[in-house]
Amino acid sequence: MKFQLKKITAVMAMALALVVTSCSKDDPADETPTGTGTLKLEFDNVYGSADFAFGTNYTNSHGEVITPSSIKYIVSNVVLTKADGSTFTYPKSDSYFIVDEATATSQIISLPNIPAGDYKTVKFGIGVDQAQWALGATGQGNFLTAAQTAGMMWSWTAGYKFLAFEGTFTSATVTTAAQYKIHTGQTGTDYNYSDVTLALPANALVRTTITPQIHILTDLKKIMDGTHKVSLSTAATIMGGSQLAQITTNFPSMFSVAHVHND
Repeated sequence: MKFQLKKITAVMAMALALVVTSCSKDDPADETPTGTGTLKLEFDNVYGSADFAFGTNYTNSHGEVITPSSIKYIVSNVVLTKADGSTFTYPKSDSYFIVDEATATSQIISLPNIPAGDYKTVKFGIGVDQAQWALGATGQGNFLTAAQTAGMMWSWTAGYKFLAFEGTFTSATVTTAAQYKIHTGQTGTDYNYSDVTLALPANALVRTTITPQIHILTDLKKIMDGTHKVSLSTAATIMGGSQLAQITTNFPSMFSVAHVHND
């Protein structure tokens, strides 16, 4: 009887080992993902801790009450870093997008043909890099027309508007609502292009069967209230000068990742 029990126990142990081995071999987590998939970047505009909406009054650190009516910015040159440290640069010719609060579809950027993998950071530019602009009008592809249609160019010679933020404001010294305009881009010898790098709170798992969506918050308050505090009462139209340089410096702090959907 004892011999039979030992034999049965040994057989059960062998069977369990085979099951564990089989599961281990079949576990997708142990396999290097192959193929390509799509990754999406969602840009969600906020103002401080509040959701952003046109026609809403927001107060900046100078006590100025702004009522925005338009916000658009160019996102470009996406680079993704995997958990193992290797990078994938999205094709430059397809890497220019306009995010417009007035157009919901523009706020989710879909990037197809991404190599499958676990991605831990995303990097992108705000504006059109100088090397791309240097290709001339004929080297811009379809994006030149898109930028012109969206009002994101001053002229070809002057170049692209990287960010356009407009509306009205009042302050202690400006009691009747006055228009403000903040347009960033090339000014003189300053190109004012910015790079943003964001670590993800969870890896974006790009697979043939999974399309991750990275939910990025864009805090528009930090256009004027970032590292540098810019007053509209001093200059309501900002398209150059020291204030534009300060606003450009504020850009990287505008963006943060709320979460990653791996659905």
